[in-house]
Amino acid sequence: MLISVCIASYKRPEGLNRLLTGLNQLTFNKCETPEIEVIIVDNDVTGSASKVCTSQLLKFKWKMKYSIEQQRGISYARNKAIACVNKNANFIAFIDDDEVPHPSWLDELLFVQQTHNADVVTGPALPHFIKSDVPNWIIQGKFFEPQRHPTGHILKVAFTNNVLIRSSILHNIDKIFDERFALSGGEDSHFFMRLYRAGYKLIWADQALVYEWIPESRTNIKWILQRGYLGWSRHSFCERELYPSIILLTIRITKGIALIAQGLCFILPSLFFGQHQFIKALLRIYKGVGTLAGIAGMRYQAYKITQGI
Repeated sequence: MLISVCIASYKRPEGLNRLLTGLNQLTFNKCETPEIEVIIVDNDVTGSASKVCTSQLLKFKWKMKYSIEQQRGISYARNKAIACVNKNANFIAFIDDDEVPHPSWLDELLFVQQTHNADVVTGPALPHFIKSDVPNWIIQGKFFEPQRHPTGHILKVAFTNNVLIRSSILHNIDKIFDERFALSGGEDSHFFMRLYRAGYKLIWADQALVYEWIPESRTNIKWILQRGYLGWSRHSFCERELYPSIILLTIRITKGIALIAQGLCFILPSLFFGQHQFIKALLRIYKGVGTLAGIAGMRYQAYKITQGI
């Protein structure tokens, strides 16, 4: 069995180095150890990731491929990664360059895939704060904690920060990740929603853990609110395009308005229950506005700026 692990990287040498070190420590106890190739696509035309890859190569126990994608944008980089995949690969995994996998990460994804005969398996990305003195309201509010499900739960969408895909389902799909989303993000949501709509099985693996390294620049109100806006905007944009139903559109608009109304109602009472509750109220408003913005076709080009960590 051959698994291709794909990484799109852009000016994050420290993060990429941590990730490759983590991939080198993968273990397999539930499944037989597969053959693994790790594909790094550098979206920096200067090839800034090449030094990291070269330094890791001598001690790296898996096969490594390195390539540069000159066209700027996350969709281009991820499509290039898939183009580099060995034609005999059974599965393709994606993980981000600001994450580190648990040693059993790929073993868990593969085990759940085999148990449920899944086409796509995804798991949680847990927060790892680079600075230890994180504001208390962030911990109390659990703003970086992912939504989790029991293993085996069927999903309608997945993300490329932690996912395993049966490679055979990609053979008849051209341009896996829509290039319209190259700088806005949301290309992964769009792709996996297309798979679900086509009848493929997306399954949750709750013990397939990766850890997202969160820099100090993200532990603030502005970044959290922006992330809430963007996430809900991308989802509603994709849903509007893939499910052009008047009924569904009405439901999404109603939900967006309801989130805004709830946030406004909770703002004053939340002042008596701590800063984290106040920010949760604001976050509801931002999610609601994001939902309506996505329905209106508005997209923010979040990938024009990338934080290197």
